[in-house]
Formats: sequence, C-alpha cells, structure tokens
Amino acid sequence: MTIESAPDVPPKRRRGFLVFLRDVLIIIVIAALVSFLVKTFVVRSFYIPSASMERTLLVNDRILVDELTPRWADYARGDIVVFEDPGGWLPPHVQKPAGPPLLEAIDSVLTLIGISSSDSEDHLVKRLIGLPGDHVVCCNALGQIEINGAPIDELSYLNLPEGDTAASNEPFDVTVPEGSLWVLGDNRDRSQDARAHQDLPSGGFVPIDNVVGKAFLMTWPLNRIGTIDGHHDIFNGVPDPAK
Repeated sequence: MTIESAPDVPPKRRRGFLVFLRDVLIIIVIAALVSFLVKTFVVRSFYIPSASMERTLLVNDRILVDELTPRWADYARGDIVVFEDPGGWLPPHVQKPAGPPLLEAIDSVLTLIGISSSDSEDHLVKRLIGLPGDHVVCCNALGQIEINGAPIDELSYLNLPEGDTAASNEPFDVTVPEGSLWVLGDNRDRSQDARAHQDLPSGGFVPIDNVVGKAFLMTWPLNRIGTIDGHHDIFNGVPDPAK
C-alpha cells in the first residue's frame, strides 16, 4: 500500500488568505487608531465609583464625557464635569492587586483606545456651580446658594435627607478665581467637594486645565441609558459677575 502525500495548497489560494489576513489587521489597526483619537480629543468613557452625585449618577453608572465641545463653547453652570484630582481631593492611591497578565494587557489596550475606563477612580465628577469671577455664597434665609446675588433653587436634583432643604449644611463665601471652577456634588451631605478642600493651596477650586470634559450621556446600566440633565434653566437668572 502506498501513502499519497497531501496535495499542496495552491499558491493563489495561499496568497489570497494572506491578503485577507493583512486587510483584517489593517482594519483593526485603523479602528484602534480612530478610537484612540476619539478618546483623546472627542469623547471618553468613565464609570462612577462613589455616591457623591446621587440621585443624578449612581455608583457603577457608566457615562460618556464630551471633551471637544467645551474647548470652543466653554463650560456652563450646571454642567456635570469630570476632572483630574487638583491635589489632595482623593486619598492616596491604593494599588489594586494585579490580575492575570493577559486580562491586564487587554484592559490596558482597551483603556488606551477609550473602551475601558480603568482610570475612573483617579478622577472626580461634580456639578459646576461657579464660573471664573462668580461670587458664590451659601446659604440665604431659604437655604439656597446665591451666585452673584441671585438665588438658585436646586431641589429638583439635590439628594437631601427628608425634611432638609438647605443646599449645604456647611456655609461658604467664595469668589472663583480666573481659570478655575467651583464644583459641588448633588448628594451634598455625602460629597467631599469644593467645600471640603478650602484649606488646600487651591482653596477648593478646580483649575479648568484639570477638567476632562462634561458628562452628557449615560451608557450603563441599560435601564438608565439616556442624556444627563445639566438643569441649566435653574441658572438662567444668574447675572454675569461684577467686573
């Protein structure tokens, strides 16, 4: 009995497979590059690690942050902004135990191109209350914050204990310096926001250069997908700061 050798793969078929493989790799590289550019300049994903923005944002919600628009349209009072720690807002970073090398490598790549959000715990998310030059005071006789002398009614989005209507149980009187913002959490009694950091060199203000962008869309969980309300109408009556 003779053993016949397997027929060779025709060169044309082999060449066609290599061309197909090359095209797939090119598509993957282009997709990764586009995603990286989108993450760097246009939109970025984050998850919510704390309860400081409840009821607006809940723990483990995932959001998309617009990085592009504020670069030419600036920020507005009421925007929910994500920013890097100005220094001293977050506790010392505790290094998480490393996972399996393959999963760590995959997560690093996904973070690089903007699909994963493993650096969310290195950022904070708050509501923008005061713009550069604003005089922000709390509280008036009704428990409201006043901006440039105009009161704002925040009860539609604040998460306050039952019966409590004060926008802050910690009084403050600040004027926002140029190039900075004054930000507060919606869950005022459980938010370590600008009020808690006035003793720092920054005075509790967030440099605009530290702001990644403004949150505009909830992407997870499925039952909460939708746009994020800045409640900008609440601030319509606020006059420009005095020169």
